[in-house]
Amino acid sequence: MKIILLIAAINGFLSVALGAFGAHGLEGKLSEKMLKTWEKAVQYQMFHTMALFIAAVLSLKLTNVSFNGASWFFVAGIILFSGSLYIYSTTGIKTFAMITPIGGLAFLIGWILLGYGIVKYF
Repeated sequence: MKIILLIAAINGFLSVALGAFGAHGLEGKLSEKMLKTWEKAVQYQMFHTMALFIAAVLSLKLTNVSFNGASWFFVAGIILFSGSLYIYSTTGIKTFAMITPIGGLAFLIGWILLGYGIVKYF
């Protein structure tokens, strides 16, 4: 699970960097709607990076399948949800926006697994 902690750290860095890039590098280059879409991607990436970090730490301490599964679903959600919104907001290709709900589903499964693990072990 150390790899998940590293992935969480990388995602934290990327969230800050992409947020700054959106605020300073994309302002005036994207429509207001697309800039808000970019910001939503950054927010969800950061929220779920924190959830990923927590799930990974719990998995290291308790060696639990639920926490491990939650970690990987959060990773998938970040890639599919935030990644698709980053691409959509900069290209306008709607196909990418249609991937976003799959990432949202991955986030929901991650939260369910995290909650299950907490109820089971605490």
